[in-house]
Amino acid sequence: MSLLSEERPVISIREIVDATGLAKTTVIRIVQTLEQNGLLWAAPNGYLPGPGLWRWAHLARSSWELPPETRAFMRDLGARRRETVNLYMLRDIYRVCVAQQESPQPLRHVVHIGDELPLWAGASSKVLLRDAPEALLRRIAVSSPYGEGHVHRLKEWIDEAAHRGWAASHGERENGLSAVAVPVLGRSGTVVAALSLSGPTVRFPDDVVERFAEDLKQVAKEMSERGFDHPLSPTH
Repeated sequence: MSLLSEERPVISIREIVDATGLAKTTVIRIVQTLEQNGLLWAAPNGYLPGPGLWRWAHLARSSWELPPETRAFMRDLGARRRETVNLYMLRDIYRVCVAQQESPQPLRHVVHIGDELPLWAGASSKVLLRDAPEALLRRIAVSSPYGEGHVHRLKEWIDEAAHRGWAASHGERENGLSAVAVPVLGRSGTVVAALSLSGPTVRFPDDVVERFAEDLKQVAKEMSERGFDHPLSPTH
């Protein structure tokens, strides 16, 4: 299924065999099963995505889509600050983008919903990891370019973000990219998400970063008060 894309909407048995290294008989058996379940559709020149995927797509969209009020908060924030608004949640050693409002400016930072980014750097990581156990921090550090010793820097970042109520980053993961992030809290007061503004570092001087942080904190407070509901959220 992952071999199908916008550039290659139809794929043949031979292409599947070549790409996977599986025996032709095995590929045919798998393809027939997928076709019977509506996930593939036979065409004269191969197989294309089947109608059964519409049901899965609808389920995924309804599961991942945020409540209208939350989307409105993000849309208004993006319109005011003219930078990309992202909402991230924690998943193992990654942060997952669960919602985004793109900046209206031509030069902007964009990640796709569902993208997994590393937790060893970035403003959102610093607020997401506030309640993280020691074992998780060490796993994140080991996955970083800096090795296990990076755990000490992570703890410093997390403590600073917890003290200020927000975090910033400049070129920590990508040169020329800056971000400001604040925590979104669950009902028990634990961090369930990170709300951020991100864009080119040239547009994130210190005075602007502080204004972004205050605006983000207000929006996150409203989101927390109304209750943050998402499939990846723990029950709080």
